[in-house]
Amino acid sequence: MHDAQEQNTQGRGAQGQGAQGQGAQGQGINAQNSMENSMENSMENSKQPHHAGSAAPAAKVMDQETLDFIRGVFEVVRAGDAEHLQSLLDKGMPANFRNQKGDSLIMLAAYHGHLETARALLKAGADPEVQNDMGQTPLAGAAYKGNMPMVSLLLEHGAHVEGISPDGKTAAMFAAMFNRTEILALLLERGARIDARDSRGMSPIDLARKMGATDTLALLESRGAA
Repeated sequence: MHDAQEQNTQGRGAQGQGAQGQGAQGQGINAQNSMENSMENSMENSKQPHHAGSAAPAAKVMDQETLDFIRGVFEVVRAGDAEHLQSLLDKGMPANFRNQKGDSLIMLAAYHGHLETARALLKAGADPEVQNDMGQTPLAGAAYKGNMPMVSLLLEHGAHVEGISPDGKTAAMFAAMFNRTEILALLLERGARIDARDSRGMSPIDLARKMGATDTLALLESRGAA
């Protein structure tokens, strides 16, 4: 997941100097759009799987029938068809297929909010900690989307509460940025550091202030963050 892009926000600032409230709102919108684009681009590539697990890309040696099967599996997960997926897992299908951008099946299920699909994958051994090639994790994706049941499920199956993206952001930081109060509270209860800092030196409370996330800001302040 990438940092919020500032170009659109600067443009809005030029149009409305002195309107700090609108500027903060603009930052939030731009950050959310940037996040959405990043995640959507990553998820879009799930239509073209190239490898499974941690193995090297094997597209060149796969026959068309195998490739079509794997593509079909990704579509099953994308659609949230837990019953169909379970039948495939029961037949021995690996739970850790990944596509050309490193997105795993559990990553798709988490991002698209398919709880039962995610549960089936995790029970079958899907790794909730596998990052895609952009450094995104299922937990961070669920926190960004505001899916509390999914966050809880991933934590129950071993997702690391302090897992970080390449820019140093944790799931708690994404929850703080996008005003996901219940998720932030859960992550803090599970050990997320309130004083963690990303690669720019920004803490969860700094990010909440920057994004105008008033609810998570109040929560963090009540927990002693400054």
